[in-house]
Amino acid sequence: MGPEAKLYKKFKKATPTISWNRIENLAVPGLPDALAYNKYNTFFTVEFKVTKGNKVRFSPHQIGWHMRHPYNSFILVEALGPGTMKLYEGEVIRELVACGLKLEPCSLGLEACGLRLAELGA
Repeated sequence: MGPEAKLYKKFKKATPTISWNRIENLAVPGLPDALAYNKYNTFFTVEFKVTKGNKVRFSPHQIGWHMRHPYNSFILVEALGPGTMKLYEGEVIRELVACGLKLEPCSLGLEACGLRLAELGA
């Protein structure tokens, strides 16, 4: 199991009130890793990324997806080493590519990131 699949499993376990669907898709390049649904009847997507440094790598298709779907799309990044989890809204993907993890996240830490997604639409 790769690092992003491990991150997905860890995050899914930490957010039991969210219904998660892992997307394994070769037909639509750039489609995020998971489609989720919370108790407020809100659907959203999450791209899971793991990085060893400041830079977060995306394919051109992933960048395009978040530019075309800027709302209710998120990027969850875990920095190995410090184990820091940061959540970004899809609409800031260009800034995330340019600035890396120096970009201010919308939520910081496992609990805060989970709460942000669980409360979407409240």
